[in-house]
Amino acid sequence: MSNTPAAPPRSVPLPAARHAEGVSNDEFRAAMSRLAAGVVLVTAQEPPLDPDDASAPPGEDVGMTATAFMSVSLDPPLVLVSLREGSRMDDLLAEQPLWAVSVLSESQRHIAGRFAMKGRVSDRLLFADIPHVRGRITGSPLVGGALATLECRTEQRVTAGDHTLVIGRVLAADLPNAEGGPLTYFRGRYRHLS
Repeated sequence: MSNTPAAPPRSVPLPAARHAEGVSNDEFRAAMSRLAAGVVLVTAQEPPLDPDDASAPPGEDVGMTATAFMSVSLDPPLVLVSLREGSRMDDLLAEQPLWAVSVLSESQRHIAGRFAMKGRVSDRLLFADIPHVRGRITGSPLVGGALATLECRTEQRVTAGDHTLVIGRVLAADLPNAEGGPLTYFRGRYRHLS
């Protein structure tokens, strides 16, 4: 028997978790962060607690920042937004077919950041000091100063991994702000075109 103390165990970094196809979450996230994306605010209004009572208060407004948003079809006009499965917006749009999108301008970074916060208690406070109007079709908040606004009705929901792809028919489109450039998201940060 040797009286020499055993060498302390060496710290060996664990390999990144890999999917069956071989790419790790970190590798995939890093690669996709190189794709610039536009930033939108997706909004909807919760249905009233008692839809049969006209005097019942309306449901609360809900908003969510999204970068996974795209046009799908011109005829009919369809768009797609990707929502984290089980998120508040995913749950709401499972029961509320009407929603809206505000395409944020480069000067609206604060709005994107505000609605991207995790663990917030109420969206009512987040909307309180943001200029907005109600969509004439959906009743959803449309952000003042947005480059474009769209009012949509869900046509299809598709489960894709840990997200739900919501395809919506565009019922109305407006261009409230012709000034400024779009807010973009690239390499994990909000940016503007220069």
